[in-house]
Amino acid sequence: MKVKPELHIKLHGFNNLTKSLSLNMYDICYTETKEEREAYIEYIDDQYSADRLTKILNTVSDIIGANIVNIAKQDYVPQGASVSLLVSEGPVIEVPTVSSESPGPLPESVVMQLDKSHITVHTYPEYHPNEGISTFRADIDVSTCGEISPLKALHYLIGSFETDIMTIDYRVRGFTRDVHGRKLFIDHDISSIQDYIPDDIIHLFDLIDVNIYQDNIYHTKCRLKDFDLNNYLFGYTKDKLTLKEQQEITKKIRAEMNEIFFPASIY
Repeated sequence: MKVKPELHIKLHGFNNLTKSLSLNMYDICYTETKEEREAYIEYIDDQYSADRLTKILNTVSDIIGANIVNIAKQDYVPQGASVSLLVSEGPVIEVPTVSSESPGPLPESVVMQLDKSHITVHTYPEYHPNEGISTFRADIDVSTCGEISPLKALHYLIGSFETDIMTIDYRVRGFTRDVHGRKLFIDHDISSIQDYIPDDIIHLFDLIDVNIYQDNIYHTKCRLKDFDLNNYLFGYTKDKLTLKEQQEITKKIRAEMNEIFFPASIY
C-alpha cells in the first residue's frame, strides 16, 4: 500500500473542508428454509446490534481524533439497527501510533468545535422470497470538517464487518483558504481510495476504481476473489450436499454477488 506524505498548509482561519467517507458492506448467505433464514437474521441482529455498532463507531471516533458530542442508537423490529454519533474536532490527546493511513495532518490541539461532523451506521438484513439467498448490508458514513480525516478509520471499518462485497466512496467538499486568501479544495494528496487499504486486504479482492479527480470524488468497488461454498452455508457444510446441489447453490450465490457488484439484475 502506498501512503502519501502529509501535506501541511498554513491556512487563514478554520479549515472549512468537509471530508466524507461512505461504505456499503455486503454479506451473502444461502438460507434455503424458513428456519435457516430466521436463524441467519437472528445471528446478524446479535452480531451487529446497536450496542456493538456503538462500540465500533466509538473506536472510529478515537482513531480519527474526534470528540463524541452525542450518541443516538436503535435496534429495530423485526430486524436491523442504527447508530448515529455527532462528533467534533477537539484536543487530540493521543494519536494512534500504528496507522497505515495518512491522508492529512492531525493537529496537536484545536480551539473550535464543529457542528457538522457525524458518524453513522445503518444495517439492512433481508432475504429473497424464493431463491434461498439472504443478504446483510451495512451502510457506514463518516463525515468530518476541519483537519480530522475519515480515511484514517478505513482499515478498522473493513475489519469490523464480515464482507463479500464493498463499495467505498470518498469526497472532499467545499473549500478553505490559505494565508494569502487562495481557495484550497483539498488539503491532502490522494489518487485512489486503494492507497488507504492495506495490501493484505487489497490482495483478497477484485477492485474497480471510478474517480473524478477534478471534483475530488473517489469510488472503489471490491469483491472477494476466492470462493469457498462453506463460507456461504449457514449451519452446515457442503459435504452434506450432492455435487449437483453444490453447483446450483454456487451459481445462485455468484449471480447475487455479480448483481450487487456491477450493479445490475442478471436473469
